Amino acid sequence: MIPALLIALTVVILYWFPIRRWTSRWGATPADLTRVMLGDGLIVQPRFSYTTAILIHARPEDIWPWLVQMGYQRGGLYSYDWLDRLFGILDRPSATRILPEFQHLAVGDTIPLPRGMGYPVAAIEPGRALVLDMRNMFGFDWVWQFGLNPIDETQTRLVSRSHVSPRSMWAWLLTVFMIEPSAFFMTRRMLLGIKQRAEGLAAARDPSVRAA
Repeated sequence: MIPALLIALTVVILYWFPIRRWTSRWGATPADLTRVMLGDGLIVQPRFSYTTAILIHARPEDIWPWLVQMGYQRGGLYSYDWLDRLFGILDRPSATRILPEFQHLAVGDTIPLPRGMGYPVAAIEPGRALVLDMRNMFGFDWVWQFGLNPIDETQTRLVSRSHVSPRSMWAWLLTVFMIEPSAFFMTRRMLLGIKQRAEGLAAARDPSVRAA
């Protein structure tokens, strides 16, 4: 009994300190962590904050189209498609090309998910920022946002930031021990998927990018 409790306590401590710290800021630089983003004020004092980021060798105009076409029966989520399809979140593989019919996104629109769910668009700055507002949903306040921060003429940092405030102890436990790990797993793959697509688009537009 005691060894089992010690093992469980060790796992909890390892997850709570080094692992959670790493997953909550994967890929993010100090500048990414401290930068003010468009939707930061929607949850004034979030209980949990996650900022992950990736460097993409492409301009914002090569990245932005993939963000605005996200969603069910749209461009997909660019993550582990087999898992998204297994759980009914997608019905087809994520797009590998720009879909012109889904390039117009505005405040008040919803990026759709199955069964009538979706991500409502709270704020948008084309080519720069996208803010999705899921407050007052399923016992959580959740704001998910994406920012595009150019480094130079050929490189951009794509930042994903989530602010979360559970509204009950059960929601708090669910966030920490189930939603956090799975969200990191899928969001990390999404950022890598967008990077791959955007860099491919940049290379197709400019052969010198491919050579670099």
